[in-house]
Formats: sequence, structure tokens, C-alpha cells
Amino acid sequence: MEDRSLSIRVAPDPGGAGLSCAEAREAARNVLAGLKSSPAGVDDVLTGVSELISNADRHVGGAIALRITARSGAVTVEVSDRAPSPPRLQPWAPDAPGGFGWRLVNQVATTDVYIHGNGKTVTATLTGARS
Repeated sequence: MEDRSLSIRVAPDPGGAGLSCAEAREAARNVLAGLKSSPAGVDDVLTGVSELISNADRHVGGAIALRITARSGAVTVEVSDRAPSPPRLQPWAPDAPGGFGWRLVNQVATTDVYIHGNGKTVTATLTGARS
């Protein structure tokens, strides 16, 4: 990536159904296109964005904000929602549906959770270097 930073903040329409995974992925594509990211990096970012948005939708009523910041060597995805409870890593159950989202995000990114008065913000930082 180039030595510059691009950022976008997306909030769902207050009267709408909330932020969709498709809207969130499109926002991520737009930011990454501005930095000419590699296809592998784009895939990991889009996976992380999709999982964080769908987890917020499925478990806590939806995301209230998405911020994506891309800079040289890293992309940071922040998803805020109104629930103060942090995401939980589900027990490994490959024969059961669901329960893989948070595990997957943690495989492609370094994560952090900030609990605040309006709920929480989950941050995933992708550097391209997987652990």
C-alpha cells in the first residue's frame, strides 16, 4: 500500500433496517481501492467486515456505525453497536451451524473491544501478516 491513509465512516439510515453486509463491504472496497490494496488483503478485509457486521446484526440488533481506515501496511475496521457485552468465542463445534464468525475474525486480524456508555466498539486490525 502507499504511504497515506484513507478513512470512511458509515452509519445506517436511522429509519432503515440497519447497515447491511453488502453496504459495509462496498465501503471497504472503496477505501481499499484508493490505496490499491492487494487482492489477498482485500479478501481478508471483506471477510472481517462481513463477519463483524453480521455478528452485530445476529447477536445485538445491528451495527450503529462502521469505520474503516486504511494506511500503509494495515487496515482497521471498527464496528459499533448498542450492546455492552463483548463478543464471545464459541466452543469449536464443526457439525453445528454458526459460531465461527468471531473465531474467523481473530484468525485474520488483531482484535480489541472497547466498552463505552453507548455500547461497544469492536476493532479488527489487519496487517497482512497472519499469526
